[in-house]
Amino acid sequence: MANLESLIQKCTSFSHIKQLQAYFITTGNFQFCRTRSKLIDLCAIAPFGSLSFAISVFRQLQNPFTNDFNAIIRGLVQSPEPTTAFAWYRTMQRGSIRVDALTCSFTLKACARVLAATEALQVHANIVRFGFLADALLGTTLLDVYAKVGDLYHARKMFDEMPQRDIASWNSLIFGLAQGDQASEALDLFKRMEVEGLKPNEVTVLGVLSACSHLGDFKEGEEIHRFIRNEKLDLNVQVCNALIDMYANCGFVDKAYNAFDDMGCRKSLVTWNTMIMAFAMDGDGCKALQLFEQMGGAGVQPDAVTYLAVLCACNHTGLVEDGLRMFNTMEKHGVKPNVKHYGTVVDLLGRAGRLKEAYDIINSMPVVPDVVLWQSLLGACRIYKDVEMAEIASRNLVEMGSNNCGDFVLLSNVYAAHERWNDVGRVRDSMKFRDVKKVPGFSYIEVNGLRHKFFTGDKSNAKWEEIYSKLDEIRFKIKELGYVAETSFVLHDIGEEEKENQLCYHSEKLAVAFGLISTSEGTPIQVIKNLRICGDCHVVINLISKIYGRQIIVRDRVRFHKFKDGFCSCRDYW
Repeated sequence: MANLESLIQKCTSFSHIKQLQAYFITTGNFQFCRTRSKLIDLCAIAPFGSLSFAISVFRQLQNPFTNDFNAIIRGLVQSPEPTTAFAWYRTMQRGSIRVDALTCSFTLKACARVLAATEALQVHANIVRFGFLADALLGTTLLDVYAKVGDLYHARKMFDEMPQRDIASWNSLIFGLAQGDQASEALDLFKRMEVEGLKPNEVTVLGVLSACSHLGDFKEGEEIHRFIRNEKLDLNVQVCNALIDMYANCGFVDKAYNAFDDMGCRKSLVTWNTMIMAFAMDGDGCKALQLFEQMGGAGVQPDAVTYLAVLCACNHTGLVEDGLRMFNTMEKHGVKPNVKHYGTVVDLLGRAGRLKEAYDIINSMPVVPDVVLWQSLLGACRIYKDVEMAEIASRNLVEMGSNNCGDFVLLSNVYAAHERWNDVGRVRDSMKFRDVKKVPGFSYIEVNGLRHKFFTGDKSNAKWEEIYSKLDEIRFKIKELGYVAETSFVLHDIGEEEKENQLCYHSEKLAVAFGLISTSEGTPIQVIKNLRICGDCHVVINLISKIYGRQIIVRDRVRFHKFKDGFCSCRDYW
């Protein structure tokens, strides 16, 4: 048997596997020798193997062993259809085949690949039933699955109940928390990890950098950057890419570029793409185009993501001709435009007021337009108050079954701009009939390590009276500079004074006012908003930056707005 195992280890091609299988059959070992499981395993998972052949070999077995099933399940996990592994697992349970810890581990990996939360719970129940919980590796695999499927309650429970935790278990939970809207808890866990004497590795810092990106917490990000430098983890290209992305998502594109420029390892295609997209989010199309040219000079071939990043940069900066030139040369460089590229070009033309051209591109596309393209056109119609085109876009969205509240709000915006209040009411009635719920806008700001969240007209903060008092002070000061409220952003048939009062207490204004009363003079203020920044808020925050001498960074759903000395980095093109 030892000789057979050594022969299996020496297999380097599919023909070798077939020869060995023939040998097993001719020597009479095929039905009884346990070594055959290793051959099936090799055939199922090796690059030169064949999963379908492994399954056909399995079908010839009169009495399959547990390891035979494990080999097929393991192969299925790596296949394009990992969900098939669940059927094999259930077959084992229904028959008289013993399920072992490896069976559970491979099936859990299938759960992780397809984010199968229900199946993960079922496997967990069997792990408890079979008494496998003492297996540390299996416990870590189960924790990893719960973290990936977003079941953070069970992930935390698994973590807390572990008698011993290895670095993989800490990393799994940190990643899960970072991706599951619990980024602050991910940072807390990272700090606890250091207190308990565990040394973070490359995977750990990837998780915490992701948490910093979600929170916009560049101070914590800088601490992690120092740790990365000290531990020489910046020789890992994935860590460097995450670092660039973190600074970019926090609004510090200059620090992102420094990290890009100072890399101690070879830049990958992802590195270039991340930096180009960082310039795009910052609204610096010229630098994005320059970097694209440098990329070609460095011998790195652009891919679909690169072109999307460059097109976004042109879109956010209003570089229409440059954007169209890039789009029209894509296929010459071997990159076929997909629906996202078309969507960006439609948005690029729409923002520039070239609505007819944008509409023509949608109609001439070689692929079926998706919802986003029509939404982009509808958004442009709001800017330019084009009722006819807005109605065309809206009709197409309805035909495609879109039930997004933003579609109705944008159409309502266009009608409101022309004071067509009956049509505004009709859109509202349609929203009620379709049970469309408007997504509430909110903004948050972090001060002294605590996150403060605000909704429009919010009075839940302990300092709400000071906040509102500060807003009154701001309103008085900006009116002295000639500010007039942008009441066209209020979609109600009410008086101008009422409209102005509604605008005054938008979530981003509340967050900025809280920042002014809670931080020392000269300290930059960072605000993150879940939707696009309101036009009136943009004007007001611009003036606040001038009056109070503060740099104010607002990250909205689409891009960054950096306000300083009465100017915004978007140059009022957004």
